[in-house]
Amino acid sequence: MKRTKPIDSSPKPLPLDLAALQRVMASAVMRPLNAVDRTRSTPLSAAVFIKPNDRLSSLERLEIYNRQYWFRILDCLYDDYPGLRAVLGGSRFQRLAKAYLERYPSHSFTLRNLGQHLVQFIQEEPKWTKPHQRLALDMARVEWAQIVAFDGEAKPPLNFKQLAGREPAQIFLRLQPYISLLELAYPVDEVVIRILRDDDKMRSEASNAVELQSRVSRRSIAQKIPRRKVRLLIHRIENEVYFKRLEPAQFQLLQALQSGSSLAEACAGLTKTSPEALGGWFANWSALRWFWMPKR
Repeated sequence: MKRTKPIDSSPKPLPLDLAALQRVMASAVMRPLNAVDRTRSTPLSAAVFIKPNDRLSSLERLEIYNRQYWFRILDCLYDDYPGLRAVLGGSRFQRLAKAYLERYPSHSFTLRNLGQHLVQFIQEEPKWTKPHQRLALDMARVEWAQIVAFDGEAKPPLNFKQLAGREPAQIFLRLQPYISLLELAYPVDEVVIRILRDDDKMRSEASNAVELQSRVSRRSIAQKIPRRKVRLLIHRIENEVYFKRLEPAQFQLLQALQSGSSLAEACAGLTKTSPEALGGWFANWSALRWFWMPKR
């Protein structure tokens, strides 16, 4: 009687070139974890592109990298948004972060850009931040603006020689790309400053840091933040990020310039502002190198 050879039903390695293998591996590593932070089943069996060893199966080997990747990017959001974390509390922030990264996974070579769609996501999915959506939105806007201010592009600052012979209607000033103008419903700048100071204090008290961090991260401080309108400019000086509160007329003027108005148009609506006050503002803002002027 002829003996038949047993059929080997185990998955065979795919004959992939390097680029194809990298794409398959990246897709598997960056696939979101499941509800208990373990690797989800993949469209391809892990065995077709990862070999097992004498201790771990192919899926277990993949899971090491999959979990490492997700814990890393979640940790980055955790560090970049301490104010939003404080507003929501640790558990709700974690749920928001996971939902956000599933909707807007990282496509950048740098983790700096990880939160670039977070404001949009909070607007699209209010369920993650209710009943404090507007407060959470303000906080996310401020914290993203801090990231932009720290390393955003800087144009050559305004040289007053550029203004020689020009009428105000021919002068078009713009704010530096790293500057953000924000109209907020809550004074979240105060909250961010307080959180940063608390973080510095915790670092100086190393023996208590873990316990304090755990306690702080669990609680939401939303109920303690009063609603109060704030007009804020976020900028940098010598690689340090600063908040500058603005008067309504100052905000109106800078917003008009940023939106494309000429100097004459931007100043036209400031009928209650004296020329002396305007001159003082511009002298201060120019010294801070806030302005640049595009070629027209």
